[in-house]
Amino acid sequence: MDFNKSFINKIYAAHKQCPDCPSPRIVHEFFEGVLGVLFPEYAINVLQDEHEVDDKLNYYKIQLQGILGRNKKLVGKDSDQAAFDFFDGLEAVYDAVHDDIEAMYEGDPAAKSKTEVIRSYPGFYAIAAYRIAHLLHQQGVRLIPRMITEFAHSKTGIDIHPGAKIGKYFCIDHGTGVVIGETTIIGNHVKIYQGVTLGALSVNKEDADIQRHPTIEDNVVIYAGATILGGKTVIGAGSVIGGNVWLTKSIPAKSKIYYQTKMYDASAETTDMYIFKNDA
Repeated sequence: MDFNKSFINKIYAAHKQCPDCPSPRIVHEFFEGVLGVLFPEYAINVLQDEHEVDDKLNYYKIQLQGILGRNKKLVGKDSDQAAFDFFDGLEAVYDAVHDDIEAMYEGDPAAKSKTEVIRSYPGFYAIAAYRIAHLLHQQGVRLIPRMITEFAHSKTGIDIHPGAKIGKYFCIDHGTGVVIGETTIIGNHVKIYQGVTLGALSVNKEDADIQRHPTIEDNVVIYAGATILGGKTVIGAGSVIGGNVWLTKSIPAKSKIYYQTKMYDASAETTDMYIFKNDA
């Protein structure tokens, strides 16, 4: 079969413009490899001694240098330095993910062990992917962090942008349908359930460099299906956001907001309502 020459030219031009684009397979293998070093539950082969650990870390450091070095548009600084700084910060990521595991284990009565959390909880996989991707994002690496969190998104249904800032002891329970936008700020000891959206009110390109997503302060619980939108929206520390609540305005610390439906009454003006309480 002879294809249209203009079609062939279009495809060739696209390939010519992207001679050294990192393939999704290579980036995926890098992420899964690093995850397997940090957590033996994800390793193909358990590492036998400290020298093997050191060798594996160096192997993936060289791999990252190669990925970044082939395309200078992927990183805003020297690719070797970016790779060095990433692995220099990996211990802090390792510790942070263990804090998250603790939060998920303590926060879910169904969890029988931390190993169960690591092996089977989508929240663990998505948060670990986010923290690794966020560390790359902090080094000025472009595209690759987003690819990593999208791998986790496709596997878990949890969409966390690598640019979000998330504190310690973060817990996602169940998780499917969770969306956390690029400029979201989340404090310590925050717990969210499935279907929660931390999103933006505006999708204008000119707003890309300002905070478009909400701030969630420490010790907040957000139940299933809640939607919190806007860069000026702050959820005060110690608050509880009930299921299916829709928020576009800030609430003070120690607030409780619930959505309550009513039976339909054609003669009534109100068919549903929000209940707001504040314990401060």
